[in-house]
Amino acid sequence: MKSFLKIFLATLVALIVFGIGIFFALSIIISNATSPGKTNIGSNGVLVLDLNQSFKEQKKSDVLNSIFDNPSSDIPGLYDVVRMIHYAKSDSSIKGIYIKANDNENGFASSEELRQALVDFKKSNKFIIAYGNVVSEQAYYISTVADKIYCNPAGGVEWDGFSVNLLFMKGLLDKLEIDPQIFYAGKFKSATEPLRVSQMTDANRLQTTVWLNDLYNNLLLRTSAARNIDTATLHQLANTGAIQTANDALKYGLVDGLKYDDEVKNELLKRLHKSEKDEINWVSFGKYAKAADFHRNGNGGKIDIIYAQGDIVDGKGDKDEIGSDDYVKLIRKARLDDDVKAIVFRVNSPGGSSMASEAIWREVMLAKQKKPVIVSMGDYAASGGYYISCAADSIFADETTITGSIGVFSILPDMQKFFNDKLGITFDGVKTAPYADMGSVSRPLTQPEKSFIQASIDTIYNKFKTRVADGRKKDIVYIDSIAQGRVWTGKRGIGVGIVDRTGTLQDAVNCAARMAKISDYRTREYPEQKTWLEELTDQSYSAQSNQKALIKEIGVDQYNLLQEVKQLKQISGIPQSRLPFTIGFH
Repeated sequence: MKSFLKIFLATLVALIVFGIGIFFALSIIISNATSPGKTNIGSNGVLVLDLNQSFKEQKKSDVLNSIFDNPSSDIPGLYDVVRMIHYAKSDSSIKGIYIKANDNENGFASSEELRQALVDFKKSNKFIIAYGNVVSEQAYYISTVADKIYCNPAGGVEWDGFSVNLLFMKGLLDKLEIDPQIFYAGKFKSATEPLRVSQMTDANRLQTTVWLNDLYNNLLLRTSAARNIDTATLHQLANTGAIQTANDALKYGLVDGLKYDDEVKNELLKRLHKSEKDEINWVSFGKYAKAADFHRNGNGGKIDIIYAQGDIVDGKGDKDEIGSDDYVKLIRKARLDDDVKAIVFRVNSPGGSSMASEAIWREVMLAKQKKPVIVSMGDYAASGGYYISCAADSIFADETTITGSIGVFSILPDMQKFFNDKLGITFDGVKTAPYADMGSVSRPLTQPEKSFIQASIDTIYNKFKTRVADGRKKDIVYIDSIAQGRVWTGKRGIGVGIVDRTGTLQDAVNCAARMAKISDYRTREYPEQKTWLEELTDQSYSAQSNQKALIKEIGVDQYNLLQEVKQLKQISGIPQSRLPFTIGFH
């Protein structure tokens, strides 16, 4: 028996030691694979800007692919890509940029930041070539910077204007006998329209027409300047459906030639002074991030860049959310750190919880009293996204940023008839006070209860307007006139006084340095990137994998529809400062 125990314990210890050894060996491999050590990209490199990649505010890493030394699997953040393009301008190992221009998964403001970086890159006299099979309008928007735009002879260029289609579910709710019981403040606050009307209200149609045309006119102006075609002609080409084939795109000057993939690569080889037998040294931005020294690392103090992307939620948020607890801590940490001379708050959010927005606003206000706080708006900084921005010393937005939407709403569904008549389910119970079960889905609200909730919504709306009036140093009556839940583009936001100037994130950083009176500074970015172990154990990592699988199975449009329905379920009963719609272009 003793001999058996000795053998058993020895084997157990050996297995434990072996397991620990494997763990540490794997840790070393992963650490080396994910470490920021420099990568040699070789000579005659061609940077590849794949517009099918969505560049979020911060880097997205695929830990498992990184283990197998595939840096291309890492997708840098938008600001990283912009800085790398600037760095490549003077990097002798990079000879040009190749734009893969089929679709563009980036919003208009993000696309403009990329486009401006490419415009600056062209000053180096290095080449930019854009190529796509079927080039979407959003991809074409960035591609107009290129020296040459090519498309596949069997493909073409999408040139038919912009449209927005909204989903309305009132008819479905009527059939199911569900009363959404909606409360809102602001005549343009149309986030609840899908549940209360069967088509766009006049107010929503007006605001949507205005901002959509602003975005479209921006495309026309950029294209006109780049291709030397007047905007009236470009508009007419879309109105008449003149661009149906690749030959049409060539005929009307939207592209410089029709080429197959091998022909484009041969042209690149000639520009690189190589033969057809040579290989092109393609350099992804994920790989280039490990080679380029594009971060600012001065000694004159820190500028903290805090990225806020996603829905604004109470408490701790998930990976792609702005949790009030998390962001209060981040801003407070920067406020109390004497080495931090200024804060740049990068906001890319359609809004969310009013209470969470108020908590973050409060911390921005406190930070502003100690050091400069500059807001840089991304694709969206609307509703709650504007709430957390309005206290800043200065607000930068792109011309096509979607902002404003100063309003509030809440939904408390009454499902009594649905349960009773459709499912045969009834409810009964006891309570200690008349309003103890207020908001229950099992019964309709009484008239006094409706008055309570509407009064609460009006109070939150007035507080929102007060925050904006104080932050923008304007009369609250004026703020009410341009609020009402109305959506504005960044360009129009300057005119109505809710934005200070148009500019990129780099422009905002430059402004922060000027206001802090520092020239030799270093930047630090938050939230901090997680370690490989944190990424692997993070629940959102597996959620992202499930998301990718679901999109692949049902398609992007159906997935977005599912998310809209899910979002309506999540916001039930909670006062919201949220963008009136999810924007999708066709």
